[in-house]
Amino acid sequence: MRILITNDDGIHSPGLEQLEEVARELSDDVWVVAPEFDNSGVSHSLSLSDPLRLREAAPRRFAVKGTPTDCVILATRHILKDQAPDLVLSGINRGSNVAEDVTYSGTVAGAMEGTILGIPSIAFSQAYGRSGRANIKWHCGRHHGAGLIRRLVDQGIPDGVLLNVNFPDCEPADVRGVAVTAQGRRDKELLSIEERADGRGNPYFWIGFSRKHYEPGNGTDLKALAENRISVTPLRLDLTDEPTMTQLAQTLR
Repeated sequence: MRILITNDDGIHSPGLEQLEEVARELSDDVWVVAPEFDNSGVSHSLSLSDPLRLREAAPRRFAVKGTPTDCVILATRHILKDQAPDLVLSGINRGSNVAEDVTYSGTVAGAMEGTILGIPSIAFSQAYGRSGRANIKWHCGRHHGAGLIRRLVDQGIPDGVLLNVNFPDCEPADVRGVAVTAQGRRDKELLSIEERADGRGNPYFWIGFSRKHYEPGNGTDLKALAENRISVTPLRLDLTDEPTMTQLAQTLR
């Protein structure tokens, strides 16, 4: 099985290294094509006005000055054009990608592009809590990753569907199983803007998230992580809302 790995945190991310180790438990034909720099939050963007610069960092390991989407396209249409990957793995992301995150996430977008190209694809993210980015439990995803991938691949991933996997912020032994979940929704009031001033007194702004308690909905990715479960959410490429389409067809006929 030929496996292509990408991410959005960049070629030097510890999460990428963890996913490489996971992939090598499954195959000896593993290729990495990842952004040269951090591309968190770029969503499914691709580079149309700038050239893509490709650097071979090591055998079967390439860095691209571009987005995760660029990486998957460049890998499948150039680097691996003679034999396409059988599986695309994206991640492991620094921090969860749940609820509205999936619309912003470059990690999810890497798997989305693989799906568009007809390749079974899975996105992986590792949640972390108040202990912060310096204390991420990468070994949680590392421990559970290979077995979960085997089960998902054996089950089969339908055409037009990608899987979004999030590992909880806990020790591997404390994981309470796998939950198949729906995409959740956060309290919209959590999103905030912080205004600061530079050395000259000119204002600048940071987008951030407020820290306050909210109760995630049952059956959602948010709820699964809160319960120390691995969340697996199937996402469709087809964004059509069929009930609204039916209503509009009746209204506009």
